[in-house]
Formats: sequence, C-alpha cells, structure tokens
Amino acid sequence: MKPLVILNPNSSQTVTDGIAASIAPFERFGVPLRCLTLAEGPPGIESQKQADLTIAPMLRLAADQTDAGGYVIACFGDPGLHALRDQTRLPVVGIQEAAVMTALTLGQRFGVIAILAASIPRHLRAFGAMGVRDRLAGDRALGLPVAALADAERSLAAMIATGKRLRDEDGANVLIMGCAGMAHFRDRLEDAIGLPVVEPCQAAVGQALSLMATGLSHRTERNNDA
Repeated sequence: MKPLVILNPNSSQTVTDGIAASIAPFERFGVPLRCLTLAEGPPGIESQKQADLTIAPMLRLAADQTDAGGYVIACFGDPGLHALRDQTRLPVVGIQEAAVMTALTLGQRFGVIAILAASIPRHLRAFGAMGVRDRLAGDRALGLPVAALADAERSLAAMIATGKRLRDEDGANVLIMGCAGMAHFRDRLEDAIGLPVVEPCQAAVGQALSLMATGLSHRTERNNDA
C-alpha cells in the first residue's frame, strides 16, 4: 500500500515527532504514514519569506518519495501547496486549508491561535482567498516563537489564555491551532476551553486519506507523473 507522506517544511525533528504522535490514531486504517523533516528548512516558519524559501527544497523532497500515494504539507501557511499540486496528480492537502474546512463543519465562527503576530497577515490573506473571512471570529497570537513551544507548560498556559479571549471576546465557537508544533496540546486545550479544537495535521491527514481511498485529486487525467 502506498504511503501518505507528511512533509514538515521546518527542520525541527521535535515538531515532526509531535505531528507523528498527533496522527497516530489514523494508523488503524492501514495506510502507512511517513513523516519527513525538511533538513534545509528553518527551525520554525515564522514569516512569509521563510515559508517561501522552503518551497523549492520541499518540492525536491516530495519528488524523491517515488512510492507516495498522497501528500500533506504540515505547516500552517500551506507553503508550496499549489506548486506541489502542479508537480503531481496525487492528492495534496495543506493543513491550513484542511483545518478551516473542518472548523466550518463544527461551528459557525472559528478562531485561530497563531504563534506570532507576524503570522496573522499570512493567515488573513489565505482566508480571504478561501472566501471564509466572514466566518472568522478572530486570529490571535501567543507571542511565542515555534522553538518556545517545547516549553509545554508555558505554551499551554498561553494557548488557554488566547483561546479564552477568542471564545469570550471574539465569539469563536470552534478553535484552530495555528501551528503544526502545537499538535500535542489539543486534548488539554479542548478540556480547558470547552470548545471543539481542530488540530490541523489531523484534519489534513483525515482528508488526504479520504481522497486516496476514493481516488479523488485536483487532476483527473491518468498519466505517468508521480
């Protein structure tokens, strides 16, 4: 059976390990899940420039996976999403796009917990392109870089405080974790906030497996590219 390849565009193996742990429940479906770290990437993707610079090496890494059955781009800016779709006819899912689509099935207004304020303009551009800005309650930053997410207690406290503001001040009734590095906090955050919390890697893997199982993709022609 061909694997679903999950590409972490940053160079943090800790983040990749957290992604692998968050998607472990999908192993019961029998499709191999291959989580890869982009060695050429930055330790954390915190700006548009950093995101854009990961695209070319990530495309090469994806092309090297000659046995792939589909791809997930595990960064909440979906860097290279459309470029990878140009490169392959296999299903390609970005965690940001998948998280938003999932959130729309769980609540009327979604809130996003971002890592830094500099990330929010990137999110808003993407939400505008998706046509979902009228369903966005708010996008609030923790003020912590990706590397700081390794401090579990500090990070969880900041996420809970930010999630409560999205709920109480912005009117969100579903939350999205705005970074793949947050993956292992989902259950505790959901318990503390009392709202459904979408973990983007889980949302994307679920969607990708569905596409693989049904043979759906962004391109329908049957050709020999990977």
